[in-house]
This record gives sequence, C-alpha cells and structure tokens, in this order.
Amino acid sequence: MTEAASASVGLALSPETFAKLSPGPVLLAHLKSNTRRSGRRPDEFRTPAINKGSLTHVNGSAVVRIGNTAVVCGVRAELLYASDMPKPPRHGQNQDEDDLVEELGLIVPNVELSTGCSPGHLPGNPPGSQAQSLTYRAHTLLGGVLRLHDLQIEYELPANEDEDSGAEPTKAIKGYWTLYVDVYCMALDGNAVDAISLAVVSALQDTTLPKAWWDADRETIVCSPLAAQGRRLRLKVLPLTTTFAIFSTASPLKQKSSAQSWMLADPDNFEEDCCEETVTVALNYDTSSGSIRSSCLQKQGGAFVNKQIMRQCIEASEARCALLLTLLKESN
Repeated sequence: MTEAASASVGLALSPETFAKLSPGPVLLAHLKSNTRRSGRRPDEFRTPAINKGSLTHVNGSAVVRIGNTAVVCGVRAELLYASDMPKPPRHGQNQDEDDLVEELGLIVPNVELSTGCSPGHLPGNPPGSQAQSLTYRAHTLLGGVLRLHDLQIEYELPANEDEDSGAEPTKAIKGYWTLYVDVYCMALDGNAVDAISLAVVSALQDTTLPKAWWDADRETIVCSPLAAQGRRLRLKVLPLTTTFAIFSTASPLKQKSSAQSWMLADPDNFEEDCCEETVTVALNYDTSSGSIRSSCLQKQGGAFVNKQIMRQCIEASEARCALLLTLLKESN
C-alpha cells in the first residue's frame, strides 16, 4: 500500500463521526433520497408501545415507548377536604366545571427528565428549562379532560321533619379527589411532547379511584380498602399530540423562494438539532360523541411554515390520531 493510500485510509471518517461534525448536510443528503438517517420516510412515524398498570403503588400508570424515547407516568389520587378551602364551591353552583377543575387545582402534572436520558442531561449538568416547559404544555393539554362530578365526594344531608317528604334530598360537597400526574422521562430521543401526552392519557385511562364517602359520626372522609369497589376514572376527551420538525435549506444568503423544505414527522434528537422550526398539533377525541376536533396548534422557531404546510400537518395528525386511539383501546 502506498503512503498516499495509507494516508487516505487514516483520514476516513465514520458515518457517525461525520454526522456529528456536519449534521445538516448529512440530513439533507438523506432527504434528497426521500429517506431519513434512521431509515424512515419523511412522513413516517415511529410506532409507539403502551403498557398500562406497570406501577402497583399508584392509582394509575402507563409506560410509553416511541422509538428510543421511553416515558413512565403515574397518577396519585389524594383527598382535598372542602373545609380546607377558603371558598369551597357549593353543590349545584352554576359554574363551568372546567373552570372549577382549573381553579381548585384538581389535576397537577409534573415532568422530570432523568439524568442521562439524553446527551444534554448528563451528570453534573444544571437542570434546564425543558422540564418546566414540558410541564406547562402538559398542564395546557389537560384542560377540559376530567368530569368534575367524578372527583366530588358528596354527602346527603338528613331530612328535617318539617321538610316535604317528596322534596329532593339536599347534598353537600365534603371533598374532592386531586390527581397528581407525575411523568418521568427515562430515555429521550426526540419528540418528548408526543410521548408525554400519550403516557398521561394512558395513565389517566388506567386510573381507578377508591370508593369514598363522608362519615358523619367521625366527621371525616372514609375510603374503602376493597379494589373491587373502586371506579374507573372517566375522561371527557382524550388529548393527543402530533409533532413535526421542518427542515429547510433556507439561509441568509439564499432566497426563501429558492429554498427546499421537508416536513419530518415524529423527529428524533438528531433531526431536532438540525431543524429550527417545529409544529405540534393537538387533537381532542370526544369520548361521548366519538368526534375529533382541533384543540391547539403550536409553532416554535423559524419562519418558513405557511398555510399549506400547516394544512399538511393537521391532515397527518388526524390520520395519526386514529392509530393512537386504536392502540389505546387495545392496551386496556
């Protein structure tokens, strides 16, 4: 072997090393062949896996895996006494139940990113703002999901002798169930929003609340220890999200009209680092009517997404939602 050939072999870089040095050109070379570095097509999603009831010490739980992203969610139900509230709502009060759930704080999500879940979360690194942002987005998605009546603990007041025997019994609200939704990201390979939303919905579907009633003699709420007497939590809507990353060749030196762009469904870490613009479509599945409607549309970064790309994202999200609903049904 000549010295020149030996030098060329020694200077050769592996595909993994070249991807770290020039991620953008590597992704562009793959997309021009209508594929991605992972082998998926630009519009292809990773198939999620859902496992409900994995944790036995909580009221509901689920483990969701999307590619190399793994998320576990646990739901803890705790009692909130009406006597501990400064202004407890009265039974039959004419107020929107979604507003009451929000006002009373009856559902409290929290997202944590484990150390080592991704290259950006190594031991010794200070906690970042990503977990706070994901917690806020989870809180936004959970609005209007719960039925207030399912969280109330009512007590039928004894009838007075002077009251009409045919009158309806008077009820008082003695407390509420407060749901603490704890999400823990064990591994993060992109698209944390979709994995977290799917894990939260799966865990809430798995949640069972114990039978609880007001004991007038002891003046406290009593819960039955029998699991068979518990009742499964009912959800009004199932909030499901679909995230896309937009990769564009646009640059300050190139006109926007001459730039190429690709819509990447369910991006991984490598693709998120290469893209400056993401779109998340949130859809609500109504459990009563079976209809699907748009709930929220979030766009972050960049300035390339137009109405046509938004329409494509929404159409792809509706098809994706149908698949997720099937997986949620099969996991019950």
